[in-house]
Amino acid sequence: MFVTWHLQGSLPRALYPPRGKPSARKAFVWMDRYLDTTGQGPMFLRLPEVARLVVDGLERGGAMGLYDLRAFVVMANHVHILFCPRQKASDVLQWLKGTTAREANKLLARTGQPFWQRESYDHWVRDEQQLERIVAYIENNPVKAGLVAEASRYPWSSAARMKTAN
Repeated sequence: MFVTWHLQGSLPRALYPPRGKPSARKAFVWMDRYLDTTGQGPMFLRLPEVARLVVDGLERGGAMGLYDLRAFVVMANHVHILFCPRQKASDVLQWLKGTTAREANKLLARTGQPFWQRESYDHWVRDEQQLERIVAYIENNPVKAGLVAEASRYPWSSAARMKTAN
């Protein structure tokens, strides 16, 4: 399952969804490009201590056996993950988003405030080719956003984790 979610307030309701009746794929592409390029809205995930907290939460869920984590990236205002849930996906995401929201809000002295936007984008992966395309999409997101020249140099991603594991 490929899932993307973002910080509360990072996607203005006046702009999203885009005008017309775009397909789910086109709406997702628009949203991801906007989140990668905007300078507006909250950017809590730019803070290394907050990004680390989210990465730790992702890895903790895998260690707890909630899912098999295949790929991830924590951007300034959103997160992409590719995982295989071992329990009901909605329960897993509720745990992951709830845990990281509480920890991040505590760190930021924002206790009780919404951290993540309630909804998320999800897509079930259909085959091995699609899985590999999604891994590349996720791990190259910081490169495409102009944050690093090489995916393995972005510290809040599975690409960097794989580099340190080798």
